[in-house]
Amino acid sequence: MFRLKLVTRIAVLLLLAPAAVAAQSPARRPSLVVFITIDQMRADYFTRFGPQLTGGLKRLHEGASFGRGFHDHAITETAPGHATTMSGRYPVHTGIVMNSQGVNAKDAPLIGANDVGASPFRFTGTTLTDWMRSADPSTRVLSVSRKDRGAILPIGRTKTDVYWYAPSNGTFTTSRYYADTLPSWVQRFNAKKIPESFAGKSWTPLKDASAYPEPDSVALESLGVDYAFPHVLPSDPAAAVRGFYEYPWMDELTIDFALQGMRELGLGDGGSRTDLLAISLSTLDAVGHRWGPDSRELHDYILRLDQMVGRLLDSLDARVGKGRYVVALTGDHGMTPFPTLKSAIYPNGNAKRVSLELVWKAFVSRLRTAGVDSSAVALDDGTVSVTKPEAFARAGVNADSALAGFGREAMRVQGVARVDLLSSLAKADTTKDVIARRWLHMFAPGGAVRMVITLTQYSYWLTTTYATHGSPYDNDANVPMIFWGAGVKPGAYPQTVRTVDLAPTLAAILGVKPTESLDGRVLTQVIKR
Repeated sequence: MFRLKLVTRIAVLLLLAPAAVAAQSPARRPSLVVFITIDQMRADYFTRFGPQLTGGLKRLHEGASFGRGFHDHAITETAPGHATTMSGRYPVHTGIVMNSQGVNAKDAPLIGANDVGASPFRFTGTTLTDWMRSADPSTRVLSVSRKDRGAILPIGRTKTDVYWYAPSNGTFTTSRYYADTLPSWVQRFNAKKIPESFAGKSWTPLKDASAYPEPDSVALESLGVDYAFPHVLPSDPAAAVRGFYEYPWMDELTIDFALQGMRELGLGDGGSRTDLLAISLSTLDAVGHRWGPDSRELHDYILRLDQMVGRLLDSLDARVGKGRYVVALTGDHGMTPFPTLKSAIYPNGNAKRVSLELVWKAFVSRLRTAGVDSSAVALDDGTVSVTKPEAFARAGVNADSALAGFGREAMRVQGVARVDLLSSLAKADTTKDVIARRWLHMFAPGGAVRMVITLTQYSYWLTTTYATHGSPYDNDANVPMIFWGAGVKPGAYPQTVRTVDLAPTLAAILGVKPTESLDGRVLTQVIKR
């Protein structure tokens, strides 16, 4: 009898086991994915400012951290960078190849603001959002940024809660691609008119001057105007709203808006459901462009960012619960110092300011003489496109041969490192030729872009008057890649990884499958078993 009862009990336990496992699995899966992109965040900022970091950046850096994370594409701008991180695919496959060919769309006007309309109409393929919703249609998503492209492109084409800041009136808005009206919670948040309340406020350093090795008297910064602390927002509320995005308070506002949206939408509190919160913080980009990566302003902003991210994590701990969410952090590109300022930090001593205007005008003139319409070619962002191949065919001119002649002339200009036809790059050894590989990750041979121009490292195009980024070199491509929280194995990982690896790794942590072929791979070393 005892033996029969024992067998019966074992049988019952075996029958119950699958249900018990199924009930426990959701508890082990994160309730929320938080994807943080810091615009213009160089990887070396964690080491450069590390001793002074005490808040959220320090906490995250103690997770699974890669100092050798790279955008492995050539045009390191905001739009292409944001499009790669949650899609797991290079720009050649997302369709987002530069800022000028990003999200702005006349047929997607904004709601309640007169700024330029925006939508993901150029984006192709899927993102982590789509894979999560394919696995669980109840997944809730919120994406927030100061920039339209920073909010839109991490999510892809999915129509969900996507909002960004309209500098024309200081509100968070979206476009009619997503909705016809703003939700009541967004309207209530905007009604507070927080940016206006900062009119006349001063941005002063957090710490004593001795804590900042950077000089605060570099007249090259900020175009020679307002280049030293304190920096004061205009006292006129309308002017304050327009300039608000260049001050640290912009990111505080973005985080507050994201947290409000998380509460209103119930992100992270759905039991077995896993939700997604994407936050792109853009003020570092504004500060870097205006004052440069060597500036005291940038140093102070990083210290403030550390505190902001700490407050964000504290709020997530309180609402979602410690160990119930996973965070990924990266940058959309790096940064290069002013070319005419010899940096004390970065080796830009041979930087040049480069113009191809005369060479280009001579090339277009030769085309006209040969009977080719001058509008058949275009020079943009270091790329040469053939916009009307039929114009070359009618004139009996081989386009690539004509472009090669232009390339030889361009190579004589100081500051030009290389000029390549895409058809030639396709034959390169991309395991050794990093520049070739990164250009091929931007454009496929056979498309409109036929030729690409690479300047010498740290050099700028002459028309650029502010500090910037955008080159295929590591100074613009190297960004932090951090995983932290539920399902993550902490550690400082020395391997070289790519931003296209972020999305597939998060998908693996969540146990969801990408719905298309990816360029990135799962970083199995960071996943807790």
